[in-house]
Amino acid sequence: MPGRDRFRHVPALRERLDALGWWHSFELPDGTRIEGVVSVDHLRTRLAQFPIPDDLRGKRVLDIGAWDGWYSFELERRGAEVVAIDVWDNPRFHEMRARLGSHVDYRMLDVYDLDPAEIGRFDVVLFLGVLYHLKHPLLALERVCAVTTDLAAVDSFVWKARRGRPSRITRRAVMEFFESDEFGGQTDNWVAPTIPCLMAFCRTAGFARVELRNVLPTSAAVSCTRRWGESSNAAADPPRLVAVLHNTNFGINCSSRRDDHLTAWFEGVGGEMTRELIRPEVGGFGVVPIHVGREGDAGWQTTFRVPPGLPAGWQDVRIRVGEGPPSNPLPVAVDLALPDADVTITGVADGATWAPNRVSVGSGATLSVWVEGLPENADRANLHVVLEDRPLEITYIGPAETDRAVRQVNALVPADVPLAPAQLRVILGSRESPSVDVDVRP
Repeated sequence: MPGRDRFRHVPALRERLDALGWWHSFELPDGTRIEGVVSVDHLRTRLAQFPIPDDLRGKRVLDIGAWDGWYSFELERRGAEVVAIDVWDNPRFHEMRARLGSHVDYRMLDVYDLDPAEIGRFDVVLFLGVLYHLKHPLLALERVCAVTTDLAAVDSFVWKARRGRPSRITRRAVMEFFESDEFGGQTDNWVAPTIPCLMAFCRTAGFARVELRNVLPTSAAVSCTRRWGESSNAAADPPRLVAVLHNTNFGINCSSRRDDHLTAWFEGVGGEMTRELIRPEVGGFGVVPIHVGREGDAGWQTTFRVPPGLPAGWQDVRIRVGEGPPSNPLPVAVDLALPDADVTITGVADGATWAPNRVSVGSGATLSVWVEGLPENADRANLHVVLEDRPLEITYIGPAETDRAVRQVNALVPADVPLAPAQLRVILGSRESPSVDVDVRP
C-alpha cells in the first residue's frame, strides 16, 4: 500500500536491531567497539545539531528515552550531572554504565510523570526520537518544558511529503495520527507532525524561542529555549505594565500545571504591535503570546500562558517589545495555597454615601466592606461576598499592607435585591466570616 511504503525503513531497522542487539554503537576507552544500529558518527552528528556546550561542568542534563545510553554517557563525559529515564529497564544501559564506570542516574519513568518537584530541573534536556511514539505529544512537551530551565533539544519523525511527493499541506501546522500499526507495523508510533506543527507544539508547550536546526530525510531537529536572552536595544524606552490578571477569572492566582493564561495591559510603546514583537515573561521564563490587541487609544493587551514548571510563590511578570528592555514587574501568585485563617468583617458602608451598615440600591450601587484576615493572594476568584444567599460581583480588593491588616473590598449590589435588612458574609476558601446586618434601601 502506498501509505505504508514511506515507512518501509521501519521493519528493516527492527530486523537490524534484532540481529545486533544494540541500538547505539559505542567506542570504549580500551578500544573495544560495539556495533549497533546507529553508528557513533551518526550519534555525534545528531547531537551536534544542537547548541550544547562541550563543557557542561556544573550543569544538570536529562536524557528522555535514553535507550542504550550513548547520549547520557557522552554528556556525562562533558562534565554534566546526568539523569536518564526510559519506560523500560534496558539491560544494555546497565551493562554499558558498568563498563564505563559511569554515575548516570538511571530511572524507569514515563515522560508524562515528569515533575520538577520530584526530579528537579535541568539546564539541558534531550528529547530525541521520542515525540512521535507518544499519543499525547503536546502534553509530553509541556512536561518536558516544566523541567527545563534553559535548553531542550527536540527531534522527531516529521511528515514531509504526501504519497512520496511534496504537498502544500505539509507546510501547514498539521499532524497525522496512526490509530494502530499503520506506521511501520509498530503500535507505539502514534503521530507524524509536519515541521510547522512540531515548532508550534514547542512554542505552545511554553518555550520562548524555538529554532529549526536541521531537516533530515525523515526527521527534524528543533532547539527550544526558555528565556528571551539579553536585550540588544537596552537604550529603548521600556513598556509600562499596567495590570496582569488571570484571563478568565480576573484574579491574581494561577497554576503552573493547568493550562492557565494571563492577560497583561501595557502602554508606553509606539507603532503597531504584533505577536512576534511582544515578549512576555513570568518568573524569568519567556513565553510566546497567543493574542495581542489594542486597548483604548494608547494601550495594548496581550494574553499568554503561564509557563510550566514555575516554583510555587510570587512570580514577577514583565513585558518586552522586540529587543528592548523589560517593563516594570507586577506579581502573580503561582500555586500559592490560601492560608487556613479566620476572616472577619470589621465594617460595611454604602460605597457612594459612606453611610454605615446600609446600601442604596440602583444602577451601579456599590457596597464597601472592610475585612480583616485576608491573605495577600486573596482575589476576585477566591474571595466571595454574599448578601443573604446572593453572591455579589467584586470590583475591587484593596492592597495588602501588613499581615492580617484590614482591607477594603467593593462589590456591586444588583438593583433587584429585595429592599429589606439582609445578612452579609464573606467566604475565603473553607473559611466564612460571621454575618453582619446590612439595611438595603431604595
